[in-house]
Amino acid sequence: MLMNQLSPETALDLAEDERWIITQRVVESPYFRRSPRLSRLLLYLAEQTLLDRADVLTEHNIAIMVFERSADFDPGVDTIVRSHMVRLRQKLDQYAAENQETSALRVVVPKGEYLVRFERLAPVLPRKNPLPAPASTVVPSHTEQITPAVEKPSNPLVLLCWILGAAVLVLLATLLGVLHHASRKSTEALVPAHPLWSRLFQPHRNTTLVAADSGLVLLHRMTRKDTTLAEYLSRDFSRETQGLSPERVSEVLNMANRRYTSFVDLNIFRHLQQLPFAGSDKLAVKYARDMQMDELKQGNVILSGARGANPWLEIYEPGMNFIGSNDGVNHTYSFMNRHPLVGEAAQFSASESDPKQRVLGVLAFLPNLDGDGNALIIEGNSMAGTEAISDFLFDDAALIQFLGKLRKPDGTLPHFEVLIEANSVNGSAGPFRILAYRTHP
Repeated sequence: MLMNQLSPETALDLAEDERWIITQRVVESPYFRRSPRLSRLLLYLAEQTLLDRADVLTEHNIAIMVFERSADFDPGVDTIVRSHMVRLRQKLDQYAAENQETSALRVVVPKGEYLVRFERLAPVLPRKNPLPAPASTVVPSHTEQITPAVEKPSNPLVLLCWILGAAVLVLLATLLGVLHHASRKSTEALVPAHPLWSRLFQPHRNTTLVAADSGLVLLHRMTRKDTTLAEYLSRDFSRETQGLSPERVSEVLNMANRRYTSFVDLNIFRHLQQLPFAGSDKLAVKYARDMQMDELKQGNVILSGARGANPWLEIYEPGMNFIGSNDGVNHTYSFMNRHPLVGEAAQFSASESDPKQRVLGVLAFLPNLDGDGNALIIEGNSMAGTEAISDFLFDDAALIQFLGKLRKPDGTLPHFEVLIEANSVNGSAGPFRILAYRTHP
């Protein structure tokens, strides 16, 4: 524990502090127990915050003190601090959601900050039983609605006043509706444009997240073969199951028909929901198995998962430079580099037997099938590979810096692909690094 590394005076100052105690409780939870780096990061941030040392909470100092980087650490090249801050905020959100009823404080590190905030939570009051109905209350034994009679005014002057009053009420309701609509439009206008998300979430156009089919991945693990999009849509796995015993075929098909998706995809959906550009009426999520071709033409689309988990990627591959493929026999996933530039490899591979646990992923921003919208592909060689792309995608500091390199002279963002690598730490993606990228006309 970090407490043992503090000076006696500092340890004494923090030992009885409720905020430090809840921080220790957080890092001892299952969410952090398997992430020693995230635990060390949170304890360091909380320690400096509680000791009023905000001036030392810089990316450079954190890299040296927490991640043991050298004094010449360059945040423009090494994004270890930013990628871990993204994961730290995710873990804190998960912990808060599970412990909101038992914790008096919520530990938060706001986006764009390193200071830890401790938010006091209101106690969850027990639900009270409804008061019994008074004894004199009579409950009708039938289901007919009882409509009170409304006596119409007989005096013409009173009738005229009644009509004018009703008209005024209607006018006021209409005016309030117009003002509310205008207020909502002006609020939306306050959200600054984002070079990527503003292209994927547009007025009068739906955006659909197509979640990966993890049942299909289980099928491929058992057969060591891939499925084409045509086979996937027709649910015809006879080529993959050829040569297997009837009992084995039944087992394989049972796996293929299960409706699973990954936690990484659920996390991507949660991140998308939190974007100011993605209102509840603009973002939908569909399972890959439930998608139709027409839906890929009608709006913007976000496809998540490896080729073997989301066969819809097959449609976009003819226009891509980095093409993923899985070797089920050797347990290797490769991205072919169709047009290598000077110094680039023709192929980038990640193997399950690699002691460094290298993972790869491609983020591709492309036109949709009709060419009047956009598609975003989040393709990893594994769940950790897809997570590495997700970390990059939702780390605005790294993403905006990268997109700035791609802007055209007129300031617009072209379609692009970027290949990223990371290391897998206990099945999760570590810090990411850009290997290569391409822009499209």
